[in-house]
Amino acid sequence: MNAGGKVVRPSVGGIIGEEDDPALAAVLGQMGRPGSVDLVPTPALLCDLDLLDGNIEAMQRTADAAGIALRPHAKSHKSASIARRQLDAGAVGICVAKLSEAEALVTAFEADAGPRVSILVTSPLAHLAAARRAAALARRCDLSLVVDHPDGVAELSAATDGGDPLTVLCDIDVGLGRTGVTGPDPALRIATLVEAAPSLRFGGVQGYAGHAQHVAGRDLRRSSVDSANDRIAAVVDALESAGHPVTTRTGGGTGTGLLDIECGVLTELQVGSYVFMDREYRDALGADPEAAFAQSLTLSTTVISTNQTGFVTVDAGLKSMATDAGVPTVIGHPDSRFAFFGDEQGLVTTSESWSPGRGQRLYLVPPHCDPTVDRHSRIWLTRDDTVVDVVAVTARGRSY
Repeated sequence: MNAGGKVVRPSVGGIIGEEDDPALAAVLGQMGRPGSVDLVPTPALLCDLDLLDGNIEAMQRTADAAGIALRPHAKSHKSASIARRQLDAGAVGICVAKLSEAEALVTAFEADAGPRVSILVTSPLAHLAAARRAAALARRCDLSLVVDHPDGVAELSAATDGGDPLTVLCDIDVGLGRTGVTGPDPALRIATLVEAAPSLRFGGVQGYAGHAQHVAGRDLRRSSVDSANDRIAAVVDALESAGHPVTTRTGGGTGTGLLDIECGVLTELQVGSYVFMDREYRDALGADPEAAFAQSLTLSTTVISTNQTGFVTVDAGLKSMATDAGVPTVIGHPDSRFAFFGDEQGLVTTSESWSPGRGQRLYLVPPHCDPTVDRHSRIWLTRDDTVVDVVAVTARGRSY
């Protein structure tokens, strides 16, 4: 495919079997031609391809310059195609939040006949059934898992039989309180149990400061990051003093990545939202260095009713974007306000100087990119007014 003088290679992961949809067929038939963006049925996720690639390359350069590995978190895009772009740029592997996300992405990678991928599942598993799924998946990729309880070690040991040992990291609570051991002693117990299991290999530690990612003000964010890294360092010191090598120290995120690099504790970064950005990160990061990534992702919506005074109704509502972080912003119209108007509709305020007409397309900055992407089955890649590719949200709905 050629668009704007640049060749776009085929996507990984397909379009999820909806090629017989006439609305999609109309866009696919005009893909690569100017004006094709206006054919995309709304509400729809659009991603500026050059901005996306620029974000991927900028973060990789930052990691390379700091001598730290980059393991982007695929929970932000859930797309095998975008993950492949990150890997091709130099990432050592990817992260996923759930085992089912890893299963979906590995299946897509296998269909693309690409190289074996390194994947870290960042949430602890529970129950033997999940451990058995992980053991089966480990035969298809280079899989690493996290644990924060001795029972998790026992389940993985029981589920793994033969082959290369399964890599296990100890998850550390660094202040969020969601998962992770609460200090060196339980970490030592887990490392000892892992190393005693022939089918397991102790790979290091994970410490994710999710509570610090959206702290407004860099000094306040730095304080949270310093505290989180101090907790990781204390566990690492105890483990290594007891003879447990800590090869990997993984964590960090888009809001704290540069600060994590400054701390010098982590060996790899799990940044995710930097590929897209969103309104929540924009509000929190302001002009801080961590905000130096382009807003590549937008939500396209159409005005469907103009009968009222002071506002219009658009076709993007609760079902088209996440609501946990509030409302989106209307691109190009900072004084306009969006309000959710039901499952399928939204309200956009107008003024004497701006009142969009029925059928006009508006573009929104999603409030929180990760769960917004999970509401869509595809992302349209664009350059200006041209659709140049469409990629599947491969692991959409994979929350188990």
